[in-house]
Amino acid sequence: MVDPRATVDDLTAKARIRNTALDLYATHGEDRISLRAIAAEAGVAVGLVQHHFKTKAGLRNAVDQLVVDYFAGALAEVPEDASTAVRDDAVRDMLRANPAVVDYVRRALLQPNAADSHLVDVLVDLTQREVRAARKTGRASTTRRENIQVVAVLARQMGELLLAPMVDAVWARVAPDTKPPRLRVTVDEAGR
Repeated sequence: MVDPRATVDDLTAKARIRNTALDLYATHGEDRISLRAIAAEAGVAVGLVQHHFKTKAGLRNAVDQLVVDYFAGALAEVPEDASTAVRDDAVRDMLRANPAVVDYVRRALLQPNAADSHLVDVLVDLTQREVRAARKTGRASTTRRENIQVVAVLARQMGELLLAPMVDAVWARVAPDTKPPRLRVTVDEAGR
């Protein structure tokens, strides 16, 4: 997979700032990190952060797009006719290889204002494109509602990511000497 953090364009100060923000936000949370701290860690002046991203929200949006680029890159490496399980596995493998992405997504989606999160918007956009392509090529049902399919894909790909720490903690208490069960998340339409 092409690393979205290390493309040719990423040999810039702008990319170093964005990558540093991802790492710091993943570790400490966006609310606990200032633009000044990001600039210091990236080895640039705070004015350069403001020049490239204008505001902290602009920088967060760039980090969100980087995270979506990780997802898109993982999916782009899977043949278009691959099953949903293969596509989900590609995302799962990418997440295993990029702990900062996992930690960032956990923080961004589980914070109190997650419903207003730009990350949710860009992940939904990517997933809608994927679902529409799958429906168009016959890899996904056209009888099931598209919005349910979008939620199902995100729940499968994110459910494990978001709930795994809780499952691991519980399992460590109830069966500490064994491997925890694999978590699977599904979405059913209401009333069915």
